Amino acid sequence: MSVARRTVLHGAAALPVAGLAAGALTRPAPARAEPGGYLVGAGISDITGPAAECGMMGYSQQEQQTAGIHLRPRARAFALAHGGRRVVFVVAENGMIFQSVHRGVLTELARRFGDLYTEQNVVLTSTHSHATCGGSAHDYAYNLSILGFQQQVYDAEVNGIVEAIAAAHADLAPGTLEFGRAELRDASVNRSRVAFERNPDADRAAFPDAIDPAVTALALVRGGRRIGVITWFATHNTSMTNSNRLISSDNKGYAAYTFEHDRNGVRYLDGAPGFVAAFAQTNAGDMSPNLNLRPGSGPTEDEFDNTRILGERQYAAAERALAAAAPFGGTVDALLCYVDLADTGIDGRFTPDGLPHRTAPAAVGVSLFAGSVEDGPGLPGGPVPEGVRNPLADALGGIDTPTPAWLADAQAPKLIAAPLGLMPPVPWVPNVLPVQIVRLGELYLAAAGAEFTIVSGLRVRRTVAAALGVDPALVLMQGYANAYSQYVATPEEYDAQQYEGGSTLFGRYTLCAYQQEFDRLARALAARQPVGRGPAPRDVSNIQPNLQVGAGPDPLPAGQGFGDVLVQPAPSYPAGVAAEVEFVSAHPKHNPRRNGTFLEVQRLAADGSWRRAANEGEWEVRFYWRRGPSGESVARFRWDIPAGTSGRFRFVHFADALGSDGTIRPFTGTSTEFEVG
Repeated sequence: MSVARRTVLHGAAALPVAGLAAGALTRPAPARAEPGGYLVGAGISDITGPAAECGMMGYSQQEQQTAGIHLRPRARAFALAHGGRRVVFVVAENGMIFQSVHRGVLTELARRFGDLYTEQNVVLTSTHSHATCGGSAHDYAYNLSILGFQQQVYDAEVNGIVEAIAAAHADLAPGTLEFGRAELRDASVNRSRVAFERNPDADRAAFPDAIDPAVTALALVRGGRRIGVITWFATHNTSMTNSNRLISSDNKGYAAYTFEHDRNGVRYLDGAPGFVAAFAQTNAGDMSPNLNLRPGSGPTEDEFDNTRILGERQYAAAERALAAAAPFGGTVDALLCYVDLADTGIDGRFTPDGLPHRTAPAAVGVSLFAGSVEDGPGLPGGPVPEGVRNPLADALGGIDTPTPAWLADAQAPKLIAAPLGLMPPVPWVPNVLPVQIVRLGELYLAAAGAEFTIVSGLRVRRTVAAALGVDPALVLMQGYANAYSQYVATPEEYDAQQYEGGSTLFGRYTLCAYQQEFDRLARALAARQPVGRGPAPRDVSNIQPNLQVGAGPDPLPAGQGFGDVLVQPAPSYPAGVAAEVEFVSAHPKHNPRRNGTFLEVQRLAADGSWRRAANEGEWEVRFYWRRGPSGESVARFRWDIPAGTSGRFRFVHFADALGSDGTIRPFTGTSTEFEVG
């Protein structure tokens, strides 16, 4: 069993952020806001992992490995400062924010900025795309289908997030905030209606269509112009199915791409953008974008069309919210603590029966392995398909840890399939998890590392609003934040043991524990009182196996070289059709070309120069990777030529080949020219 090497970030991760002396660092003097005003800044960076032979995060399908790029995932950061306090809010277009990545980002921020950005005032969130690279976790349960920890994926996520935050910090300048709301009713459906209907009438009355239609938009404004927009809406980012092999930021990524690229002219390879738009999650645990309640179905039967349509609808809702936006006041603030969710005593004030209860060590129910059939089936026959061995599970000693009677009682009525919190060599999921409240002007985020159902989110929002003395409409449930621990269903939903209940790890009273801790944190924030940090989250970075096969040196077919064109484009195309080309290539793991591209579509300019017209990473270009008959890498590119395009074009492919001598050498391939129009 191989063990992934540890980077400097890993080695430093055990150091508390406060223990790194800010005085030992040199950093630029921060910008200053006008009296009573804000400093606002936005930044963006690429977090794309290897585009070939890397397990994808979300559907837990061992055979779902990357084989190209559809729409590059990015991290977007927004920095706000007011009255001597500051907050950074990040939206990463990946599967989850794992504690490993959270720790790595904070360690690097401490190295760069001292105590300016810490776990207290930085919130990292995920859009929860299931079409991105996995393996960045230090949790065995979440690396099982990936076949272990992937250093390359971890580095891409940590470095990309830090780069986005650093860009937002450098962008800080005096500005204002605007706040708007709208509703969106044709981009989500409740995939667990049976469980939802078990909730009390008072809760269900808040969601008459069994969905959360709320769209919340916060704009950062400078010089009378919006330089950044964050839009929150609850729907799973799973329009792309578990048969897809292309890296994609999915429907929320398309919404951001539309807002930035199509409406504001952002070109991602042209330096710092003048506008950044993020589409964040809230309580999307039981909200599916598959409107016909089948994977890849609704509103059409094509996953690419669904991604586009659901993204367009979210973008349009953001514009409606901004059209009604008004100036926003208030300060910025944040507070975070850690809670041991495996063993938390809960006061009866937060439980349905008014009696005290406790959470339990993590366990998953049999319904988890069936998967959410509306978004993608799970693994038949348990954690591994029948007749198929998972080498990582075998290396860890198997998956047949017995469930003790006391845990079965504590997790009832869940029928336990795997007691993840008791499995060797260490628990397969984190037990100590962060709980955070973030204030952005008059808007509050209750942030936690789980997928909250809409009623779970409603109860947390009401709890926090009551403790703060604010309107619940000004509190959002910020799920998928700072860590990942699967689902949080209400106790009533838990009893149904649908997918969400079976995936609520710490038992029937998990939500009640969160409500209790959010209440405590909100009261402390309102009184400006410190809270104890709580138990330290674990660091098991030194015991991370990786059984994924490496890329190795790149072979070549006889008589061919890297960059040779296997399939040339046609001599001419009308606008509105697809042009394709194939190259002899190299394995993308040798250079994922983060913040770069594998392909440029170049147009001949009037002065005789070739200029980039499109590139891989944009919606119209798809990159398909495969192995050829000699084991060589073949890169196929498809350009959907936009309507109204005309001129002379060519394809230029960029990649890096690993030689048998261990040297990586870049190369370029160029197609024949073709006419469009």
